[in-house]
Amino acid sequence: MKISKSMLTGAVAAIGILGMSAAAFAESHGAKQQFITIGTGGQTGVYYQVGGAICRLVNRGTKDHNIKCTHTTGGSVANINGIRAGDLDLGVAQSDWQYHAYNGTSPKTFPDGKFEELRAVFSVHPEPFTVVARMDSGINTFEDLKGKRVNLGNPGSGARATFGVVMEKMGWKVGDFALAAELKSSEQAAALCDNKIDAIVFTVGHPAGTIKEATTSCEAKLINVNNDKIKELAAGADYYSMTTIPGGMYTGTPEDTETFGVGATFVSSTKTSPEVIYQIVKSVFDNFKRFKKMHPAFANLKEADMIKNNLSAPLHEGAIKYYKEKGWM
Repeated sequence: MKISKSMLTGAVAAIGILGMSAAAFAESHGAKQQFITIGTGGQTGVYYQVGGAICRLVNRGTKDHNIKCTHTTGGSVANINGIRAGDLDLGVAQSDWQYHAYNGTSPKTFPDGKFEELRAVFSVHPEPFTVVARMDSGINTFEDLKGKRVNLGNPGSGARATFGVVMEKMGWKVGDFALAAELKSSEQAAALCDNKIDAIVFTVGHPAGTIKEATTSCEAKLINVNNDKIKELAAGADYYSMTTIPGGMYTGTPEDTETFGVGATFVSSTKTSPEVIYQIVKSVFDNFKRFKKMHPAFANLKEADMIKNNLSAPLHEGAIKYYKEKGWM
């Protein structure tokens, strides 16, 4: 008898109650490996590293759970839209865009309205809103960006969307910049050092490869983003907070940089089966020490924070199952 995908999915859900793994069921019926795709971000950003780290841990256990993981680039908004369309199984997204997608509070970014099937899996690292300027650009404060050549970020990225929110708060329009570039994260450091732009604006976890490239390849520095309007913006939403980028992390910026930020989160939807989410979460937290060593931005992560901080969509039931088994909920 040929087993259809719908029959297999239903049977997996049923046998999960009996304690039989999805992999054991699939193997006993000659089913092929299940492939999942995670949406991440540009290759020089931390999102790409998050997706890669999770996939490596998942794929280490493929023989046990029969799941094979791959990851692709995109950015927060593109990832959420990809999950909604069924093109992605999971994705990394900024906490602010997780909130807006689930609640339908940013119709310009998510014109399809509330994404009520969106589900949180866990949070990852903090992501400060980061401004890097050439030393010779005349940019010494955040307000100095006006009239300069600035990379706003590529469309579809959470960084670009967040800068749009900041621009609205500051009363800026795209035409207020001498140049409003929309370069990918992998392109922006070279553009800065080739003097094609004066500044980079990027919401990212630290240390970030693209920021290190920019500050070591040419003379550049981080700029404080801490005026009254920014502090008002940060105070007005739970998914924002004022934060600090430690001094000395990057060449040219020996002092701490004050700014605001969001959190990186790992999300999915009700379309992705609880068994798949359970196995992904298990792959990460059963190998948590290994995961934390996969990127410097993960070094200070704590399990207790990851299952509650910056999560504005409901937790996926597959994640809840694992967290309850661990006694965390």
